[in-house]
Amino acid sequence: MSCAVRVSAYAKINLSLRVLGVRPDGNHDLRTIFQSIALHDTLTVRARRGPFALECDDPACPADETNLVWRAAEQVWAASGRRGTLRDVEIRLAKRIPLKSGLGGGSSDAAAALRALGSLWRVKDAPLREIAVRLGADVPYFLEGGTVLGLDRGDLLFPLVDHPVAWVTVVVPSFGVSTVDATDRHVTVVLASGDAVVSIVGYALVGAGLAPVVPILFNAATRVPGTSRAAAIAAVSSIGYAGFLIGPPLIGGLAQAVSLTAAMWVVVLASALLAIGARKVG
Repeated sequence: MSCAVRVSAYAKINLSLRVLGVRPDGNHDLRTIFQSIALHDTLTVRARRGPFALECDDPACPADETNLVWRAAEQVWAASGRRGTLRDVEIRLAKRIPLKSGLGGGSSDAAAALRALGSLWRVKDAPLREIAVRLGADVPYFLEGGTVLGLDRGDLLFPLVDHPVAWVTVVVPSFGVSTVDATDRHVTVVLASGDAVVSIVGYALVGAGLAPVVPILFNAATRVPGTSRAAAIAAVSSIGYAGFLIGPPLIGGLAQAVSLTAAMWVVVLASALLAIGARKVG
């Protein structure tokens, strides 16, 4: 008798994305806010005797060792302590996320495979997260989901307050763009929300050494009465700018001396003054 598990692999959009440069390891240094959306692929994982098989209903999607789902299955197989060649399971992939669209379909499929096979073969979360990092920079995000700040390669994750439910219009052109090509050109993505358009620029998300502080400040900003989400993003952006100019010690001192929210707005004012000064000097 076979045992089947069906899992959804949700797409993502980047509410903000900044490519800061190329890291020594060849990967790109990113500052981004991930957001999962309802659009999803579906994986049906079935245990049965015989060689491993991957099937996909989209002929443009590879169903061989080049597919991240196949690679995920191989690594979970090894992590479970099973020997020999990957076998005794088949995966059927129903594609709905367009290929090469920047929506993370391949990485999300891989993360869904990790969850399903980890449950089937009883592999704990820690090894699965290690496998996710090896598979790709944004695969770890898809194990988290929701609204998340991503730093470094995009795999250093800090969960944020979930974005309110909203409609998103995703326009997919007739051509695809690979992630490598997009990041090599240092594409900046602009967030368009119901009442504001916010562009996150170079110093937008984090100042020098402030990575762990940013999500805390962001969450605090969203709780200030009368503060919209767009304003909160702008505030954190200003904090990031101030961090680069005046350094983390001052911000940390403010946070300890007064409340976190008050410190944030003081730094916003300081960064605004610094920005004005920088413009005059330039």
